[in-house]
Amino acid sequence: MVNITSLGFRTDLRLLELAGSEVTDRGEYVVVRTPRNPAFWWGNFLLLRTPFAPGDTTARLALFQTEFPDAKHVAMGIDSVDRVIGAEDELLAAGFELEPSTVMTASRVNEPARPNEAAEYRLLSGDRDWEQLTELGLASATMTVDEAYEDFTRGRTRSARELVESGQGFWFGAFEGERLLASLGLVPDGQGAARFQTVQTHPEARNRGLASTLVHRAAAYGLDELGAKTLVIVADPEYVAVRIYRALGFEDTETQLQVIRPAA
Repeated sequence: MVNITSLGFRTDLRLLELAGSEVTDRGEYVVVRTPRNPAFWWGNFLLLRTPFAPGDTTARLALFQTEFPDAKHVAMGIDSVDRVIGAEDELLAAGFELEPSTVMTASRVNEPARPNEAAEYRLLSGDRDWEQLTELGLASATMTVDEAYEDFTRGRTRSARELVESGQGFWFGAFEGERLLASLGLVPDGQGAARFQTVQTHPEARNRGLASTLVHRAAAYGLDELGAKTLVIVADPEYVAVRIYRALGFEDTETQLQVIRPAA
């Protein structure tokens, strides 16, 4: 197993390996490849052992292009917990976006303040549920939905379904009748942690307590049924969801550092 300091990246890589991604340790960096889903930025990236020193940006960009000669994006993470990206001016000048995320953990969860009791909460099963997961991913996208994003979303659903059908992951949904309104994944890492994946709610169903209720129920399942000792969730520190997770009892544990240059 590759030695990773960051809890966020350690659980990321474990989940990616379970889903069939290739993880190769080059010493100074780790290469992560997902050949079946080349549009998946954070399935095709370099994980660097150290922050960016002055002058590193050009060399590391060339390194990425050597490892991923056909990639239209550039994605690199930093295996650190001290919040230091380094050489930020150089990265911004080279067209990179800096993406710090908050890694949150919990060993117990609180009841949601505003639970939604009207929806049905259950595990996904059957072709129609999985088709709806793809549709939900497209409807709740925060970026332009083009052909590449559609391919990425279909690939993400395929990987999720394979994890579930192999017994290595669990995908939960909040349903109104037969319609999927919110979903998330929960995947044990085999070392006492269970990592949440892709918490999403349809835009037409937001502010109804669906996400907080679904996270709470999945968290209880992870602790009680799967025997997880630590629940892990990664959130955008500027997005409203982070407040929902804190209210449920998740605490900020570390910062996960990523830099991305999207495809032109």
